[in-house]
Amino acid sequence: MPVYITQVRPRWADMDVFHHVNHAAVVTLLEEARAGLLFVQAARLGFAELSNGLVLSRLEVDYKGQLRYTGGEVYAEVSIENLRHASFVVRHTLHTGASAGDPVAVTARTTLVPFDVSAQRPRRLSGAEREFLAGYQAGESVG
Repeated sequence: MPVYITQVRPRWADMDVFHHVNHAAVVTLLEEARAGLLFVQAARLGFAELSNGLVLSRLEVDYKGQLRYTGGEVYAEVSIENLRHASFVVRHTLHTGASAGDPVAVTARTTLVPFDVSAQRPRRLSGAEREFLAGYQAGESVG
């Protein structure tokens, strides 16, 4: 499965009383990693349509270990699965450190729905959007 690779940085304020990054902050880190693919990478490759509107309809987070604040970045992987005409699933993996060799701390799946902001309703993915997303379903790692 092709994977978009990026780095996200927990903040000191993201820690809870148990000295690990709290759930709300983890969800924000997942969002930052996902935005790197869906907005930054997509625009860089000429597929800017996704930034016109997406709504998160489902979020599943599984904790495999503790994600602790270290002052450094953590390695994040993002890929696409279950690409449909009006929704798709983003698969996320956050590691405990800055490399792929560091243990996995979090895996997550988010279901996203394209959204027409002006009409205030869901919409279908365009051909260009589907083409871009399909590029992260199979193949080599991309970053």
